[in-house]
Amino acid sequence: MPGGTVVEFDHLVGVITDGFVGAVGGLVGTTVMTLVFLVAAQIGAFNLDSFATLADLTGTRSLVSVNPTAVGYALFLFIGMVPWPLFFASIGWYLPGDRFATKGLPFGFILWTGFAIAYYDGYTGTSLVLYLLLTLLGHFAYGFALGAVFDYLSERPETLV
Repeated sequence: MPGGTVVEFDHLVGVITDGFVGAVGGLVGTTVMTLVFLVAAQIGAFNLDSFATLADLTGTRSLVSVNPTAVGYALFLFIGMVPWPLFFASIGWYLPGDRFATKGLPFGFILWTGFAIAYYDGYTGTSLVLYLLLTLLGHFAYGFALGAVFDYLSERPETLV
């Protein structure tokens, strides 16, 4: 910094800024991943009603009496915007890659391993192969977009994120 000024990122403003960067990154990443899932749904490789399972697992389906797929997707969006970006921010420096965008690729793969099992809907044959490939592509896109937003919006010291 000019004149030897040290920027402090451990104050409340820095923490809020970091949270905002994570939420924006999660929103961008989840949006890109959703677009891939919409393509997969059009070719029979993903069932959007699978999001209703998330509403069932969390019990929100019984609390909110609207479309369970919409409730499940809202939870999916929340998870993509809050806990996953926080987790990425905490482990990002340990992932392979020279920028957060490239570090997001292995992060997306890690998330995909659980997603592929949790959202599996009995696909077989070509549908199974397309399901696995397109959901993996969606998770790579999520991780890359999340990391790209971290790269673009942040100028943090290495010790924080």
